[in-house]
Amino acid sequence: MRKNKWACFLMILAGIVIGGFIGSLFPGTWLDFGQTFGLVEPAVFDIGILCITFALTIRISIASIIGIAIAIMIYRIL
Repeated sequence: MRKNKWACFLMILAGIVIGGFIGSLFPGTWLDFGQTFGLVEPAVFDIGILCITFALTIRISIASIIGIAIAIMIYRIL
């Protein structure tokens, strides 16, 4: 049986979100330890009648890495 790549992507994304949520429940512990990278201040493009704001920040924590690993294991089992 051939596995769907989109299902794997969604499982990994769910692992990141759930792991990040669990990490935020325990601030100051090793689960919440991680790195944040991206744009600290949003980039604003304003031409008078149109204003576009770009911003992207990604936070990777130990809990989200554990969530990715669990999601991959569940995907392989199913």
